Amino acid sequence: MTANEQTECINPATGEIIGYSALHSIDDLRAMIERSRQAQRQWASTPVAQRARAVLQIRDGIAQNADDIAAIISRDNGKTRTDALATEVLPAIMAADYYANNAKRFLEDRILKPGNPLLANKISKIIRVPFGVIGIISPWNYPFAIPFSEVIMGLLAGNGVLLKVATETQMTGRALERAIKAAQLPPDLFAYVNVPGRLAGDALLENGIDKLFFTGSVPVGKKLMAKAAETLTPVSLELGGNDAMLVCPDADLDRAAAGATWAGFQNAGQSCGGVERIYVHHEVYDVFLDKLAQRVRALRVGPDIDFEVDIGAMTTVSQLRTVQAHVADALEKGAIIFAQSAAVQDDSRFHPAMVLTNVNHDMLVMKEETFGPVVGVMKVQSMDEAIALANDSTLGLTGSVWSNNRKQAERIGRRIRAGAITINDHLMSHGLAETPWGGFKQSGIGRTHGEIGFAEMTEPQCIVQDYLPAVRKNMWWHPHGKSVYDGLRGIIDLLYAKETGRKASGVGQLAKLFPRTFTNEG
Repeated sequence: MTANEQTECINPATGEIIGYSALHSIDDLRAMIERSRQAQRQWASTPVAQRARAVLQIRDGIAQNADDIAAIISRDNGKTRTDALATEVLPAIMAADYYANNAKRFLEDRILKPGNPLLANKISKIIRVPFGVIGIISPWNYPFAIPFSEVIMGLLAGNGVLLKVATETQMTGRALERAIKAAQLPPDLFAYVNVPGRLAGDALLENGIDKLFFTGSVPVGKKLMAKAAETLTPVSLELGGNDAMLVCPDADLDRAAAGATWAGFQNAGQSCGGVERIYVHHEVYDVFLDKLAQRVRALRVGPDIDFEVDIGAMTTVSQLRTVQAHVADALEKGAIIFAQSAAVQDDSRFHPAMVLTNVNHDMLVMKEETFGPVVGVMKVQSMDEAIALANDSTLGLTGSVWSNNRKQAERIGRRIRAGAITINDHLMSHGLAETPWGGFKQSGIGRTHGEIGFAEMTEPQCIVQDYLPAVRKNMWWHPHGKSVYDGLRGIIDLLYAKETGRKASGVGQLAKLFPRTFTNEG
């Protein structure tokens, strides 16, 4: 690999070349990690308020350049500009604001309440320590919003950050790089690296990063986890979903149909937290399907020329082929295309929005992540059946329940094995900066976003101090003898014996032992 090699960046909607991104070698990456580590030592001692001011500069820069960034994302990924603004640029601005204004609280020392009155002189507190240098590998479906929050949390927590975005969306990655570097950060603290995806994870782990954050496929996540095990490097993995939507008989069907249209087909269905499987109670199945079909047929698919389009292109040819294969598998096994949007030319990366019925869990569209503008709709006889079907998956990222009875909806949601459950909504919790993001089962390990996700950027360290004046040693220190044993046994009787006599005896034994705490003698 030479210094002159570059990644050619192509607009999925038009096929035009939109730019080039310089490639880095593994030696470049190694040097970036070392320089970031040097800068991080200074950054970790920088007051949190000063770090927050730098992030607010980043926020303001993105806000001022929101239109340009949305256009770059659209050309790079294939989604519409409205889609890019709504699901990437706006959430990024809100995330920067939220984390900058809450970082101090997240990082504050936390005093722990004593667990036992006899050891109340031992006061513990938890402090948050940055890992050092973290690596972030992000995907092409949300090339700005997904890595942005992780970068911001990592920096605010006191880490150095190396970011590797998908090869397919380098122009967006470079826009993110410019946004971060416009702030007053120590030189080299943040580094943008462009190495081929097949090399990135191993290269980061082999060259000494302190934690890896990866968003991508289950197979790649498993390989990275195995690689990280060689050095016990901690990882946070978000590995996709096959998300279920459950429609109860009392649901607002207009809202449910509109929500399914949004969450199933936004970003051409290339959302790990989007709707892929819909389970509808038999009492409202036909009405819901008709309402969904009406909306889907009205969707406009094509290139974003004048904003008057709803769904853009699929980002990669390989993902388009996967979607086509899943649809073919379903049709071969008896599925029916109940409704679809108007198709675009066959040789393009545009795929029509499609609703499949007569589906079952033998079909790829229902048992695997399709990651495209296709949803399967099944009729169920009860919500218990819907829950069982929703949980019949190796993935568990998100899910939703649609009902006018909020308490009932939450009861149902609590039974779904997924990391985030929304009631009468779907595919939006990732945009709530305060809300943790991550899944159950093979959807990943760890969380990003919110206070829980922020905590993943640090390691907890416990500091314990003894506040009892004149203490010379603990009661259980050497030298040992029968009196020490009896005194410690007395603590057990005092605290936990059921009989009054044994409690009283325990007080006496403890009283004999306690004075040794204040003397150097045995």
